[in-house]
Amino acid sequence: MQEVHMNILALLVAAAVKWMIGGLWYSPPLFAKPWQAMSGVSEEQMKKGLVKFSIAGFVCDVVMAFVLVHAIRYANATGFTQGMCVGFFNWLGFVATVTFIQTFYEYRPVKLWLINNGYLLLSLLIMGGILAVWT
Repeated sequence: MQEVHMNILALLVAAAVKWMIGGLWYSPPLFAKPWQAMSGVSEEQMKKGLVKFSIAGFVCDVVMAFVLVHAIRYANATGFTQGMCVGFFNWLGFVATVTFIQTFYEYRPVKLWLINNGYLLLSLLIMGGILAVWT
């Protein structure tokens, strides 16, 4: 396996950006209400687990950035657009496909898949751009 040099600050910033996008994406002005209705998560449940899930989410975002920077380096992506392409193909191959079929197996609405995957796609595009330019 080739050695991959990375900027830890870039990883943390990319993870923080994803975390902030999630906070905005699932906020009341955007998709909180339809997401809650389709996922079955109540307002009380959201508030009760917010801190715990936010911390766990950020840790997972750091792991995602760590793996994404490897894909970016293997692809030799150095520009923002190239990083976005790597993010897109990682989303398409590893996120969209798995969550799409899972949506059907769990009899969940496709609209829920669109909400969740819209967030994940946007996050991976921006993270890919940041990491390609900065690491």
